[in-house]
Amino acid sequence: MTQTAPGAPVRVLIVDDSRTIRAMIRSVLDGDNRFEVVGEAEDPYAARDLIKSVRPDVLTLDVEMPRMNGLVFLRNLMRLRPMPVIMVSTRTSEQSEEAITALSLGAVDCIDLKRVHGAPDIRSKLTETLLAAAGASLKKSDAAAPAPSPIRSYRWTGQIALIGSSTGGVDALERLFSAFPANCPPTFVAQHMPESFLASFARRLDAKVGPRVRLAESGLRAEEGTIYLAPGGQHHLALRPVDTPSCRLVPDTGEQLYIPAVDVLFRSAMPIAETVVAAILTGMGRDGADALLELRRAGARTIAQDAASAVIDGMPGAARANGAAETVLSLDGIGERLLELCGEFAGAAA
Repeated sequence: MTQTAPGAPVRVLIVDDSRTIRAMIRSVLDGDNRFEVVGEAEDPYAARDLIKSVRPDVLTLDVEMPRMNGLVFLRNLMRLRPMPVIMVSTRTSEQSEEAITALSLGAVDCIDLKRVHGAPDIRSKLTETLLAAAGASLKKSDAAAPAPSPIRSYRWTGQIALIGSSTGGVDALERLFSAFPANCPPTFVAQHMPESFLASFARRLDAKVGPRVRLAESGLRAEEGTIYLAPGGQHHLALRPVDTPSCRLVPDTGEQLYIPAVDVLFRSAMPIAETVVAAILTGMGRDGADALLELRRAGARTIAQDAASAVIDGMPGAARANGAAETVLSLDGIGERLLELCGEFAGAAA
């Protein structure tokens, strides 16, 4: 894909079978000189031809369309001609399993179409997400490059793992946790995502990886072999840092840009920093970077994803820039490093 020149508008292709919906999305973008709508397509076949001729920087894509389902098109697109895609659809809200599937296939983000028109905050979400997506780092899907194999003969030595992620995090976390054994260290995750998506994501992860994955609830104690996913909604996930840490859901006060916030999770672990290994993965913005630096100064081991493997290098880039990252690794190296710092293992399964 040809990159837009610095300062040039982001070139957007709108793909939706509804003329009304295409006009609605266009109305959001036409009022913003940061964007140029270079085409509209009513189905994936028309979109395929337009991609070749108008060379957009980013696509908005519906799910339910005639001739080819949007998720099928997304899978083919990421395999043959990867480019930034934002799912803009009612289906990605009402049927959140489809949203998680889209994100796992490589969509940068999902926008609830019903909340775009007439809602300034969601209009802003759409435009800012499109801007970030236009700079996303995407690669062709490669079936010959399997996810890392689970570690065998693992022994947990008492440390806990904390992970923060945002845009691109669904695929990143699935890949990272594929290396985790069933008896992995207690792992706490703050992933920027709406509440309904997080519930679906927890179910999806639980079915795909060795450890147990569950939404965090207040009072749940850290247990070996369990990954705790922040539930979002109106609460942030924090730790109650006692001898055996436990989950604590903290009501949002409006001070944080994201729910759940990585900063809240990381800062809650400050009293037990010397027993913590924390990592920041792909995502826009800088949530978690300052708190990761505080953790490192307090004795935690800290990791940031490298720019080359991050879909969006905002959060890990900020953690590298401010000195918060003790170690910088590609995505496929982070899972093994987390396990290494939290225990002892013999190596990957054959």
